[in-house]
Amino acid sequence: MSPRDDIPDLKGRDGEGSVQVHLDPETKIEGATVFSVYGKGGIGKSTTSSNLSAAFAAMGKRVLQIGCDPKHDSTFTLTGRLQPTVIDILKDVDFHAEELRPEDYVTEGWGGVMCVEAGGPPAGTGCGGYVVGQTVKLLKQHHLLDDTDIVIFDVLGDVVCGGFAAPLQHADKAVIVTANDFDSIYAMNRIIAAVQAKSANYKVRLAGCIANRSKDTDEVDRFCDRVGFKRIGHMPDIDAIRRSRLKKKTLFEMDADENVLACRAIYMKLAETLYTGKETMDPTSLPDRDIFEFLGFD
Repeated sequence: MSPRDDIPDLKGRDGEGSVQVHLDPETKIEGATVFSVYGKGGIGKSTTSSNLSAAFAAMGKRVLQIGCDPKHDSTFTLTGRLQPTVIDILKDVDFHAEELRPEDYVTEGWGGVMCVEAGGPPAGTGCGGYVVGQTVKLLKQHHLLDDTDIVIFDVLGDVVCGGFAAPLQHADKAVIVTANDFDSIYAMNRIIAAVQAKSANYKVRLAGCIANRSKDTDEVDRFCDRVGFKRIGHMPDIDAIRRSRLKKKTLFEMDADENVLACRAIYMKLAETLYTGKETMDPTSLPDRDIFEFLGFD
């Protein structure tokens, strides 16, 4: 079978002014609370996602983290190694998915977190949405979503095309990782627009933003006040986080010094807020020219 035979037709509106690949009903995730984590490239989405997964696991939740990036480095701090991607494993069996077993593409990480790297098409080819769809379909075929409480999609960069916006079709809540600087907030503004477009036809809603690796949050908070958004977490620029990446561990596996314990407490509080919080937000993104003028100083 060709890897593109079962891609749904591009038809119908899916948000203002867009033509998207619609969600295949067979890949709908049911039963679990689903989060999609977005933000500017290099902002710390994988660090945030993996430590949130570990925090949810520490709360006793059954967690599945899905990395959606060709670099396939979302889950290595949970597993201690880079995993092969679903798309590469499918290529190895000539896209005969029936030949795969769960252990071929799922690795159990710290705290029992199930870790999957969806991967992506080679640069300049294919569609990331297809890869996400095939990954979720495999997970459903092997009943790996039946007993899952939390699913976290860790989505590459600030790409908001139809392909990498596909996790929003599955998500209950979208979380944006940002920093207290121009580029991160500029990207957040555009991601808000993408999520709001998806929310017209899907259940996804914005849960808030996390200021990451930032001493201050004044510019993030000023932007949130302007557009009707909210910061739900703040992770200062603490060296323990950098060290945890070098050691290929989440903060929950690191030796518990004062800084590590402080970081763990922040992630635990954030996980609790995301899991129990009922509030969602309906911000209005700014046009590009307006956000450009709004940010920064005279």
